[in-house]
Amino acid sequence: MAATTFAETRSVKFEALDPSIVSDAIPAFFIGRNVAGFWVAREATGRIGGLFLRKNSALSFAREQSWPGGCATIFPSERFELDLKNSGNRFAQHLSPLVRRATGLWFRIARLLVHPFRSRDFSHL
Repeated sequence: MAATTFAETRSVKFEALDPSIVSDAIPAFFIGRNVAGFWVAREATGRIGGLFLRKNSALSFAREQSWPGGCATIFPSERFELDLKNSGNRFAQHLSPLVRRATGLWFRIARLLVHPFRSRDFSHL
């Protein structure tokens, strides 16, 4: 399974839910993961969003932001990046670039371990 890079992340269409399904008065939050594997919570209209280390933290953030009425949650199958100022876990924001670099390095090492002699010619042995 290949790693998804930032450039390959699909663009999730952030838009309000169909009013015939969910009332416009109910805020909607997209909850999912970014390329680095952190959880992202983003309000559908772009009012607020944040990065989190845990799924429960992202869900709690969405509930707190829509208190007392609650909110609808949407879980896109694609990974997406937070395109707003991070109002969530500040630690996750600083860890994200490090995790991306470490993940890229890990995949390069794993590829080397799987095929360590691929580029060497041992026909003379």
